[in-house]
Amino acid sequence: MTKSKVALIVGVTSQDGSYLADLLLEKGYRVVGTIRRSTSTVQPNIEHLKGKIILEAADLTDQESLNRVMIKHQPDEVYNIAAQSVPADSWSHPFYTGEVTALGPVRVFEAVRHFCPNARVYQATSREILGGIEGVEHANEQTPIFANNPYGIAKAYAHMMIDCYRKSYDMFVCGGILFNHESPRRSLHFVTRKISMGVACIKLGIKNPPINEIGEPLIDNEGKLHLGDLSAVRDWGYAKEYVEAMWLMLQQPTPKDYVIGTNTSYSIKDACKAAFDHVGLNWEDHVISDSKLLRPTEIKAMMGDSS
Repeated sequence: MTKSKVALIVGVTSQDGSYLADLLLEKGYRVVGTIRRSTSTVQPNIEHLKGKIILEAADLTDQESLNRVMIKHQPDEVYNIAAQSVPADSWSHPFYTGEVTALGPVRVFEAVRHFCPNARVYQATSREILGGIEGVEHANEQTPIFANNPYGIAKAYAHMMIDCYRKSYDMFVCGGILFNHESPRRSLHFVTRKISMGVACIKLGIKNPPINEIGEPLIDNEGKLHLGDLSAVRDWGYAKEYVEAMWLMLQQPTPKDYVIGTNTSYSIKDACKAAFDHVGLNWEDHVISDSKLLRPTEIKAMMGDSS
């Protein structure tokens, strides 16, 4: 009988981590996922996985915790999905963003290098590494790095270290330059979930809406949904499909970096219109741009060319 492959997902409670766990279980893997000790015991994204995956306490800021997991489970594949993953929050927490999002992946690479050097590694990077570049409508793997916010810069460091470890230690490491990808498991820190939650609260007349990232109600007393730059443009895909791309990267004969996107783009206004139209409301009557939610710098409109 063939022994099941072991996959380690660093950041299994996230949108991507939980969908990836679903996929790998379907493919017959033994799945190990890491959670931080400080993480709440209530994890809605993985409630359905209880008893199906192995959970281990580990943190991207703690090298020893990562080492222990590698030694104990000897994974065949390692997927690092964890990060301080909210670009807007990276301005208020730049040191933490660097510690987790830039240096955290290097700690994963080091743990793999020392304790399971034959493992294949997927490292999540981001379209944010291309953030401020002018004149590029369709980004591919050759598009220059030009990050313009702390999150994107931290991801750019991690992305460059992927190539460093490939060349220096002959490790099988792939980077996924993923454009925005959404699902019902997306957290409320992200605009798509703010919009869907906002529409639901307004349509249903909910009086105690969730709190946004600046500590204010998502919907104000006048029934207005507060968002940032409504003209911002994004390439949005479906997270469940994107995690399959992550798995496919590690099944290739040689390690490479890949852009994953839809090659289409829409503005925040477009998303608001679609959501409010769905419940028979005019979005312009219910949405305002709040200066407190604007980024200090905005990324350029760009689509992900994954051809």
